[in-house]
Amino acid sequence: MTVKEKNTPQAGSIFQPTIGKIVAAKMLTAKEKYFRVVLEGGKPLGQKPGQFVEISVFGAGEAPISICSSPTQEDSFEMCVRNVGSVTNLMHQMEAGATLGMRGPYGNGFDMEAMKGHDVLFVAGGLGLAPARGVIKYVLDKRRDYGDVTILYGARNPSELLFKEDLSEWEARPDCAFHITVDRPDDAWKGNKGVITTLFRHVKVDPSKTYAVIIGPPVMYKYAILEALSMGIPESRILCSLERRMKCGVGKCGHCQIGNVYVCKEGPVFSYAQIKRLREGI
Repeated sequence: MTVKEKNTPQAGSIFQPTIGKIVAAKMLTAKEKYFRVVLEGGKPLGQKPGQFVEISVFGAGEAPISICSSPTQEDSFEMCVRNVGSVTNLMHQMEAGATLGMRGPYGNGFDMEAMKGHDVLFVAGGLGLAPARGVIKYVLDKRRDYGDVTILYGARNPSELLFKEDLSEWEARPDCAFHITVDRPDDAWKGNKGVITTLFRHVKVDPSKTYAVIIGPPVMYKYAILEALSMGIPESRILCSLERRMKCGVGKCGHCQIGNVYVCKEGPVFSYAQIKRLREGI
């Protein structure tokens, strides 16, 4: 690439955010807030399930945020944002009508074409339900393209459960199996008690035609992957998202680098077979 090519506006466009308008915002828990955003000009985001965006709060900075809606929802996209830093703190102060910047979508996302015709086992822990939700909604919107659907979701306690309306809908659907657990139940909790791996005893899969989609906190991956392997699901069809490692989104800062792999560009979705080859663990 020549110096002239590097300096063209097109070459620098990866750093230029698009303007988005928040059209809906509400608290989901004490720490997580939901946003629905419409892009300037009403254009669709055009994401793949499992991709992410870089959100800018002008004058403060930007942060990588999972997309928690399906690309079948073309008029807007949705995010679930945990208040963990200066940018996300300012986002939590925003309401409908506010504007922000958006770069992306970035990352490889899930290969939904490869998963067609297969059964899908979703395993989501904590905030991992946010990126998993976009994939789940895509599969349910395209229900005839996929086999049996099983959703396992776990949170630390009932007050931290996300998207409760969706949880009720999934539980009521006759075309998918839904199981939920909390680590520390309150007096009103009537469901399963324990970590998410305790839900696997309720699940039966045909490993010859099943994909496992596992997204959650780092401590969850090891044990959830072991459960999926014990079911006989091949390493190449156990899919994980390593979103927590990302920062700039375009492979420039090196924050997400694992060996010679940039998670933001070559991921965030990796099969367990690929993860095993990385120099550093999850």
